[in-house]
Amino acid sequence: MFDRFAADISRRSFIRRAPTSLGAAALTGLMANRGQGNSPFHFTGKAKRVIYLFFSGGPSHIDMFDYKPAMEKIHGKELPDSIRQGQRITGMTSGQKNFPCVAPMFKFAKYGQAQTWVNSDLLPHTASVVDDICIVKSVNTEAINHDPAITYITTGNQQPGRASMGSWLSYGLGSDNENMPAFTVMISQGRGQKQALYSRLWGSGYLPSKHQGVQLRSGRDPVLYLSNPAGVDAMARREQLDTLAQLNQGTFDQFTDPETQARIAQYEMAYRMQTAMPELMDLATEPKQILDLYGPDAKKPGTFAHNCILARRMAEKGVRFIQLFHQGWDQHGALPKNLRMQCEDIDQPSAALVKDLKSRGMLDETLVVCGGEFGRTIYSQGTLTKTDHGRDHHGRCFSTWLAGGGIKPGIEYGKTDDFAYNITENPVHIRDLNATILHTLGIDHRRLTFKYQGLDQRLTGAEEAHVVKGILA
Repeated sequence: MFDRFAADISRRSFIRRAPTSLGAAALTGLMANRGQGNSPFHFTGKAKRVIYLFFSGGPSHIDMFDYKPAMEKIHGKELPDSIRQGQRITGMTSGQKNFPCVAPMFKFAKYGQAQTWVNSDLLPHTASVVDDICIVKSVNTEAINHDPAITYITTGNQQPGRASMGSWLSYGLGSDNENMPAFTVMISQGRGQKQALYSRLWGSGYLPSKHQGVQLRSGRDPVLYLSNPAGVDAMARREQLDTLAQLNQGTFDQFTDPETQARIAQYEMAYRMQTAMPELMDLATEPKQILDLYGPDAKKPGTFAHNCILARRMAEKGVRFIQLFHQGWDQHGALPKNLRMQCEDIDQPSAALVKDLKSRGMLDETLVVCGGEFGRTIYSQGTLTKTDHGRDHHGRCFSTWLAGGGIKPGIEYGKTDDFAYNITENPVHIRDLNATILHTLGIDHRRLTFKYQGLDQRLTGAEEAHVVKGILA
């Protein structure tokens, strides 16, 4: 990347733009095998790609994975001050005088060789792959509201403007397929309360814009402005792009703005995607048993199940980072009803993705991550009844599962107290989680940097982060 870049500019322009180039310079030697899939950055990683299933809104870890039989004994009782410890709470429950504990209103059972607790009512399909996944129960974050929390976990900072994880991987590793972007995003809407998602969550921030995520949509045109205008054929489009590239190159030679070259690269990628994208989006070649594996929504564009199949197809084509956002997990009220509907949407497709990758021999080199920006509280928000309640945001501990790509299967990592409120063993901050994801790909999070505003920026930020070695295979 850097050697091609340096060859295009004069010594004077290089000196002028050196502050934005030092990060690339530091990685020159590591980029020699870029795009060969088997030669990641700093050491040999086990994963070649990541599929990140992100449940936007805060799925309830208490009702899905972090179950403790002792919760039945504390149901309806006030959460002790010794447990809450003066925790900062959201404005939605700050006016509550009482904080009654709520045990899960669903059945749990033990599954797999390790006899792991999983909600058998809501997640029977996920329970069937428990021996293939690692459930981390001690993920934590300081953020307590959606936008800063989701910004934090996707970009490494609660403040907007930073580069997202997928953009970092595009910048560092590129794509294994020149006809497909390195970073793609798909969004599905659940039946719960919708939380806003902003394009900056898959943006490139201070990195060159060619590394931003490409959002695929469920309509006739999966990528906006990808199709040729009426009356313009492929040959005419090629001529237009060649002319435009000459004009842009002239601008670059004059001003040496790296975004000019990024613009050229994006135009060329769009042209190549015109052939690759229709083939990718067409599920006609998928066997019936595969569609059945992912569930009844597999053929419905825009659903989580449909997007999971597309994610597997993208993984096969060399896309480096595939992120699926599923909205609707912000259950401040009517949690038993809304959580059931949300899990109906995601349970079978999530498990199917793991099974499908494993059957194709792809799971070992594909890291699957599944989780949200925080969890939910043990105490009820609003009125507690026998059949209805809500839960507020909870960042002190929540659950995320990982599979494949260098992760130890069939284990639980981290422990919480009997209230699933505080971590008692092996805390995993979201910076640690991100550092571990990079590690599986062969990237040292401390060494993947980009010079911006006089600082070596990185995904895990300036604070200390650790690779969670206890979950690595």
